[in-house]
Amino acid sequence: MRYEVLITQGAERDLEEIYDHIAEFDSPEKAEYVLSRLLEVAERLATFPDRGPHPKELQALGIREYRQTYFKPYRLIYRVIGKQVFVYLIADGRREMQSLLAGRLLGA
Repeated sequence: MRYEVLITQGAERDLEEIYDHIAEFDSPEKAEYVLSRLLEVAERLATFPDRGPHPKELQALGIREYRQTYFKPYRLIYRVIGKQVFVYLIADGRREMQSLLAGRLLGA
């Protein structure tokens, strides 16, 4: 069974910011490489979305609806609803994730 993978507007903005940052501080070629790998990781969710672990920052709050996958150091935070996978957040995992997740996913 295949799931439909949907990237939210917030996650699209994340991709644009990651691309722009890498293109500016490294190279456009490296930015293209990272972008294509992140999109590949997202697309892999179409086959086994329940494989990813729950983010520990959300699990500590008792929230288990979201899962994550990686293209290190980046984390893709997503949720499976029916036959669809919604990617909500793509961020450098070295960032302070608690407030980032709370703001994006919990509306705090």
